[in-house]
Amino acid sequence: MLAHAIEALQRAMTPKPADPRTGDLPAQDRVVEESFTFVGEPRLRGAISSRLTDTQKGGRVGVASCALTPSNDKDPLARRITALHFPRLTINRWQRHMDSTGQAPPPEIPVALAVEGPHGPVVHATNRAADQTSIHIGARVVDMRALCPELRVEFADVGGDQAALKQLMLWVRRWCPWSALDGPNGLILDTTGSDHLWGGEAAMLREIEGKLSTIGLETDLATAPTHGAAWALSRFGGVREVCLAHELAQRTAPMPTAALRLQGDTVLLLKRFGLKTVGALANVPRLSLARRFQKAVLVQNPLLRLDQMMGRTAEPLQSPDDPPRFSVQSNLAEPVLDPEPYMPDMAQELCAGLHAQGCGARRVTLTIYRTDGDVDRISVATSQASRDPAHILRLFDGKLERLNPGFGFDLITLDASVVEHVQLVQTRIEGGARQNADGGTELARLIDRLSAKFGADNIRRPAPRDSHVPERREGWQAAMAPDGASLPAHQRPRPLRLLQPPEDIRVLYAVPEGPPAQFMWRRLTHKVVRFEGPERIAPEWWADRPGTRLRDYYRIEDQNGCRYWLFREGIAGDGRGGAPRWCVQGIFA
Repeated sequence: MLAHAIEALQRAMTPKPADPRTGDLPAQDRVVEESFTFVGEPRLRGAISSRLTDTQKGGRVGVASCALTPSNDKDPLARRITALHFPRLTINRWQRHMDSTGQAPPPEIPVALAVEGPHGPVVHATNRAADQTSIHIGARVVDMRALCPELRVEFADVGGDQAALKQLMLWVRRWCPWSALDGPNGLILDTTGSDHLWGGEAAMLREIEGKLSTIGLETDLATAPTHGAAWALSRFGGVREVCLAHELAQRTAPMPTAALRLQGDTVLLLKRFGLKTVGALANVPRLSLARRFQKAVLVQNPLLRLDQMMGRTAEPLQSPDDPPRFSVQSNLAEPVLDPEPYMPDMAQELCAGLHAQGCGARRVTLTIYRTDGDVDRISVATSQASRDPAHILRLFDGKLERLNPGFGFDLITLDASVVEHVQLVQTRIEGGARQNADGGTELARLIDRLSAKFGADNIRRPAPRDSHVPERREGWQAAMAPDGASLPAHQRPRPLRLLQPPEDIRVLYAVPEGPPAQFMWRRLTHKVVRFEGPERIAPEWWADRPGTRLRDYYRIEDQNGCRYWLFREGIAGDGRGGAPRWCVQGIFA
């Protein structure tokens, strides 16, 4: 009966012409070295404590969602994803540890690293000598010792391997800003737009491989337009694979179905149907695959994995943030509802760590972990790097009430998520701004308190800008931000009040040279008694557009003694518009 069912399913999965109605588609180095000790205790320099969490989610897919044509992002194949595979991560770390202690065995001695299994220790990793003696991973140690009596067995440090891999995830960000874990022995990097810094993708892969080999790691690398393709090429391809978008289908077609990141049961089922390669699976009608695997979890659905590999379904890269360099935590014996009594000691300890490293905090985050599993956070920012615990605590005034304690929380962390070096400034003998112990000023602390109360976007000050155009000459910026431009030592007189935008005037009596002799503005007639000018102001060369017209400014005085700043925009016959227009830009005192 089972044979008849398999035969019927194979007939249903016979390739057919594509039908548009059903949606069928055609076919820093030291930090890393320290983390690679075999005892598995990685650390970040200057860190007090850190927390990293990884979340994996699964789900189910129905017939309709898989049968329809997948939605495409805007040019999804324009991305460049690099996959790093460490096939011998465990044995490489063990070998490095033994070399450092002078106890490394000769290369011809077979070595197996074991972990506890349901029926005794099983082989977890092997060296090359053990591979040549038919020692295979997953077998019981007692069976392998009977096969190879000279086999040396040590226990693997699985926790240390994962901790070292997390350190590598942060270390490889020298080549790109985004990286993430990719299984128990791999990393994934989003290198879009980064390869040109290293002379191209091939040169970048050689650079990565060379750097990793200096710390004793064997690495398989591949770069492709999608995560799935890069993963497959790094494990089933050649050395330092580089795959372009137009080569994607051709390069992945001969690969086994295991290259789709499917587990053994799904791969075995596909083999029973005669689908042994990615190309064979791609030729099967989509609707048939959707019906057969409608109850499969998302990560084990061949249709979804195929779409991800070919770029028909988006697969965003979830890159975790760097762990905070300075962090303190308080583990509570029983749940509490108010973190305020514990914050002074935590702030004191955090600032002590900052002071020891010559740093100050620009952003501090308070995190509470509730007993029901929820997490709540509050962040405050400083305008200058600060390591004064009293000042940091004062910024949290009025914010702790926003926390939702629920049934209580039993863990509190205080992190300096943004850190800068503190530049100590000596107090001037002639006076001036009084300097504090942490290099800040009383003005900076006032700005911090106002920003914490009203919001940083509401505390601003005017600042000059690099532009001669009056309406772009000044702008608003953060209260403590450095000036991007400076006012010239000598400049022409400017009105006390600037009109933004300029207001048009009606010329009643024009003269060949100079401003109009009489004009109307705001329903009043003004007669020009005297004037000074013109002063020509042009836009910056990088902001000059074909339709931009020059301005000639005049300072005029009317019959009532009022002084205005007028300009004529454009010149007759300049080819950039019609007749010139006159406007009032400002009013003098």
